[in-house]
Amino acid sequence: MAKKKIQKTNAVRLLEQKKIPFELKEYEVDDGQLDGTSVAQKTGEAFEHVYKTLVAMHERERFVFLIPVDQTLDLKKAAQAVGVKKIEMLPLSELTKETGYVRGGCSAVGMKKLFPTYIEERAKQQETIVVSAGKVGLQMIISPYDLATVTDATFVSLIAEQESNA
Repeated sequence: MAKKKIQKTNAVRLLEQKKIPFELKEYEVDDGQLDGTSVAQKTGEAFEHVYKTLVAMHERERFVFLIPVDQTLDLKKAAQAVGVKKIEMLPLSELTKETGYVRGGCSAVGMKKLFPTYIEERAKQQETIVVSAGKVGLQMIISPYDLATVTDATFVSLIAEQESNA
């Protein structure tokens, strides 16, 4: 069976150039669902292994945060992590201009500019995590430590505390 050739993204090219090991995983996007939980369902991955890439701002500064798809970014923790009083999400209308990526395909790897990047500290407990490979319908499986290396990221607590349903 012939393997379909996957179009290389900036993220894939950068990882290959730096010889960082990763795997690619494609999924169907014909239903228009771009949110992280639907990506997890389509790829068959557990929510806590699939991380979404969020871009926030403080004045002219931009910051990238990676958190599990079923969690919410705590803006106070995010602001504290970057050393400012208040942070807000980058308007969706500015995402492509700032990062080079579109909603649902935004990767922390290979953005137009290397913004300060922060990964939810729980990622350190996992051998690999799943993140966008820079295109809707394409994810990459990568070590959180390799991801932190290529993005110069810091591991910090970023998610809002929630009541446990267990």
